[in-house]
Amino acid sequence: MDLIAKIKEQAKTQKQRIVLPEGTESRTLEAADIILGEEIAEIILIGNPQTIEENARHANLKNIGQATIIDPLNHPKQQEYVEKLVEIRKKKGLTAEQAQELLKDPLYLAVMMIKCGDADGEVAGADNATGDVLRPAFQIVKTKPGISVVSGAFFMILPESTFGENGILVFADCAVHPNPTAQELAEIAVATGETTRAIGGFEPRIAMLSFSTKGSGKHEMVDKVVEATKLAQQMAPNMKIDGELQADAAIVEAIGSKKAPNSEIAGKANVLVFPTLETGNITYKLVQRLAGAEAIGPVLQGMAAPINDLSRGCSVSDIVNLVAITVNQAANKQ
Repeated sequence: MDLIAKIKEQAKTQKQRIVLPEGTESRTLEAADIILGEEIAEIILIGNPQTIEENARHANLKNIGQATIIDPLNHPKQQEYVEKLVEIRKKKGLTAEQAQELLKDPLYLAVMMIKCGDADGEVAGADNATGDVLRPAFQIVKTKPGISVVSGAFFMILPESTFGENGILVFADCAVHPNPTAQELAEIAVATGETTRAIGGFEPRIAMLSFSTKGSGKHEMVDKVVEATKLAQQMAPNMKIDGELQADAAIVEAIGSKKAPNSEIAGKANVLVFPTLETGNITYKLVQRLAGAEAIGPVLQGMAAPINDLSRGCSVSDIVNLVAITVNQAANKQ
């Protein structure tokens, strides 16, 4: 069974309530229909109910009737959500009138539903920019306790099973934070380990990457990775984490045993944590294009609740897959 099939099967056994704030968008509706038909998740659609029903009928969608449809301009919990948002943002001086206006925006309403326990996760971005999707999440749900940074992980499915976990490697951060400090890099490593367990279903063996292996190079950027490794090990003593390691020493056993003979990660890593967003993003795209790997993600990690962002060029299957991933994140959080 391939990883996506496994993720979907896991989702079916632990169904969660996933809110889709772009409820009138055509790909989102088609994806919701598939998700409901395959029983991957319970779906909440935000949007004008008449528009959703008309669009579903025109597209000949059969399962949308199983979704919960929330009208952002008229729903029973409007006042409760307004009061809660005012409480959350009182230090910023938010008034009830301003909160009421914000919650007409489906992206704010979706996050408030999660905050109030009326949904377990969110997938958006088919029709909105990343900044617009993440802004309400940062303001309302915020990051996990002990985590100050949000990052993005990719599951890289390689054509051959030699590397990683039978051909699966997890890369981070490839999507969000340009130049993390040592503390932030440690947090990214631990969050990626948790993502690996929740979605990949296997134990992470985390390599903190650098252009140096165990002191072979001297530079402040190497120092950052060395410090991040120590901090990550302290944060998550139950995870296997080692560094600093060059990429070949991390994933090729013969090289790892030579360059870092005392490491239990060298040559066996299935999670690669990059020192900067630049290195992570470049590497995942090169591996995807030159090695023919399938890249699943980005999976956003570090938020206090699972909120995932799509590319505006996403396909229907991308939405279905990300909802299944979000279900697994939500179930693992519980």
